[in-house]
This record gives sequence, C-alpha cells and structure tokens, in this order.
Amino acid sequence: MKIAIPVTGDSLNPHFGHCEKFALVDVDPKTREVLATTETPAPEHQPGLLPVWLKERGVTVVIAGGMGARALSLFQEASIEVITGAPTESVATLVRKYLDGSLVSVEHLCEHVCNH
Repeated sequence: MKIAIPVTGDSLNPHFGHCEKFALVDVDPKTREVLATTETPAPEHQPGLLPVWLKERGVTVVIAGGMGARALSLFQEASIEVITGAPTESVATLVRKYLDGSLVSVEHLCEHVCNH
C-alpha cells in the first residue's frame, strides 16, 4: 500500500492540486506498519494529471484536505481511494490515524471552481 499526501513543510497542504510536493508513504498492508516515507516534487499543475501521475508511482490511497468533484471522479476511475477533509496535521499523524481507522473521509470540496 502506498499513501500520498500533498504537503507543505511536514504538514498536509489543504489545497490538493497546487501543492509543492507529495509525501509518499509505503505501508505493509498486512502489518499496517510504515516501511518508508519519501518526498517527491509535485508535477506542474495540469487538469487531470495527478491521478495518472500518482498511479504511476504505485499510490493506492490519497489523503487530502479539499478536492474538486472532477478530481475525485478521476481518482475513482484510477482505483485510488481518496480521504478528503483531512486536517492540516503532520504526515506521520495523518498516516497513523488512517491506519488505525480514525481518519474518515468527509465531503470537502475546493472552495473555488476546480478543474483538476
């Protein structure tokens, strides 16, 4: 399992499509133990690119703050689970909450018109 989180510094960037980088967290799906965390610069913003780009990197779960309806749809098509409405917390905290089942998705769409 690989979890992607858009970050600024070490915390979640609440605007998914315009983050500087992504934390990519490898997790053993059986033990639910974090194996490795790496950061990678986000690609230049292009509508529809992130689901494909993250899928190519093996991502199976995305933890995000806000995300537009179109982006949510594209992630569903790519078979990537999306948790939206996540708080601006550290990567380690968000991953721990996801793995222990206390981080649940809430509807949280972008506050402006999103085409990504």
